[in-house]
Amino acid sequence: MADAGKRPGKPRDWRHDRPAVVAVGEQPWPWRQQQQHQQQQHRPPPSRGTTLASLDAPAEARGGGGLLDKPLCRALCTARACCQQLQLLLCMLIVICSSVSYNSTGGYTGLFSLGSIYYYQYGGAYSGLSGADGEKAQQLDAQFHQLKVPPAQVAMAVGGALMAFACFQIVASLFRVPWHCPAWLIAEAILDVAIAIGLVPALYFYYHRLHEIYASSLCKERENLYQSKGYRGFGCSLHGAEIAVGFFAGAAIVAFAVAVVLAVRGFKIVRTLQAKPSSHSYEP
Repeated sequence: MADAGKRPGKPRDWRHDRPAVVAVGEQPWPWRQQQQHQQQQHRPPPSRGTTLASLDAPAEARGGGGLLDKPLCRALCTARACCQQLQLLLCMLIVICSSVSYNSTGGYTGLFSLGSIYYYQYGGAYSGLSGADGEKAQQLDAQFHQLKVPPAQVAMAVGGALMAFACFQIVASLFRVPWHCPAWLIAEAILDVAIAIGLVPALYFYYHRLHEIYASSLCKERENLYQSKGYRGFGCSLHGAEIAVGFFAGAAIVAFAVAVVLAVRGFKIVRTLQAKPSSHSYEP
């Protein structure tokens, strides 16, 4: 008869019937379960991390906003764009290392005329030479520098041209040329193949020419002159900057080879998305 005073047909209010204290381990009351369910429904979905792989997907498939969803960042953070930036860095290092041999002309006569540390180490700081030996050292340095200028100029020109090509690719991606013209990716892949193959004989001729220079009688005479005065560092062998040129060129060959695969993959994805009626822009 406890429920005799209640109006018929009215739902029971669990808030008036619940005890003041719920024992530990006891199941919550139905009103509490309903409140927890509402909280879970209004809870925002967990954020999805952004990776290079997710950036290669369309914007609708990634979901969410933020800085990484800006058009500029999407164009520069794809796998293909990162590979092009790596190409730009490696070609820049080739130019820098090649310029060491180009700028090392030799001909120091005192401490006040010292230039860079590379110039002092590889150029010919013959402050201890005087008279006829000093004049001969000047002539040998000038002639030896003239021998090393052509391969250094060629290496700098090749590195600069590849830098310009990498910059051109990055700018084209910023203007969404691969999306509007998918054939651009095929042309890019063909050029990357040509560059990767062409760098191999270029490296061979570069070191072959340096070997001829260091094996010449002029280099041997210059080395003997400095050794007779107790100077070291003027031997007829490759120095660190010339070795670094080969290392960075080898890394550039690998980078251009990887760019071929990424360009072909991007071409396939763009054609697939453009074939769909509801396709949206995509950064290959």
